[in-house]
Amino acid sequence: MGFLSKILGKKENAQGKTGGMEDYMTLVRVYFQAALAGRLGINNLATLPDLRTYKQTFRVPTLNNKLGPGEKASVRKTMKNIYKVDDDFFDEIDASIKKNCKKMQDVQPYLYMFQGFTQDLMMLVGNLMKFKLRVPGFFKKAIYTMTEKTVNDIYEKNSFSDPGIIKAVMSIRQYDHRLGFSRKWTTDFVYQMVILAKKEPKPAEETPAK
Repeated sequence: MGFLSKILGKKENAQGKTGGMEDYMTLVRVYFQAALAGRLGINNLATLPDLRTYKQTFRVPTLNNKLGPGEKASVRKTMKNIYKVDDDFFDEIDASIKKNCKKMQDVQPYLYMFQGFTQDLMMLVGNLMKFKLRVPGFFKKAIYTMTEKTVNDIYEKNSFSDPGIIKAVMSIRQYDHRLGFSRKWTTDFVYQMVILAKKEPKPAEETPAK
C-alpha cells in the first residue's frame, strides 16, 4: 500500500498513484485541523478525524504535550516533498485561522466555509477554463499562467453573462473576503489541483477490458 493511501484507508488500484488529488486534499485538511488544534488548544482527536488518522498511521509524536505543532511540521514536510508547496501556502492558512477562529464554536463554520470555497472554486474554474484544461500537463508554465488569469477574472471581472457563473463568482468572492487568502494562494491551490487532475486515470482507463 502506498504512503498516502494509508491515510485514506484505501487500497491502490492498478492505475492509482500516490500523491493524487484526493491525497492532496486530505493533507490540506490535516494541516487545517493541526493548525486549529495548535491555535485553540484542542486535545480531543475525536473531533479532528483526518488529523487523528494521519497522526496514528504515521506515529507523529506530540511536541511538548501540545497537539498541533508537531503534526503541522510533519504535514508541511510531506507536502513540500510531494507537491513542492512553499511556506507561504501554509502561512496563509495559519493567518486565515487566526483571523476567523477565536473560539471552539468557530471551528465547524470555518471548515464548512473553506469546503464551500474550494468546491465552488474548482467547479467554476472547470467551467471557465474548459478547453484550456486539455493542454498537456508538461506545459506547466503555460497552465500556471492560464490558471492565474482565470483566478484574476474571478476576482475582478464583472461582465460574465451566465447567471450560474455570476452566482458562483459572487459566492467565491464572499467566501474569500472572510477567509482572507491572497490571489497567489488561490492560484497555487487551483494550479496544483489542475496538474493532479491531469495525472488521474480516465474512467475508461479504470475499467478493465473484458
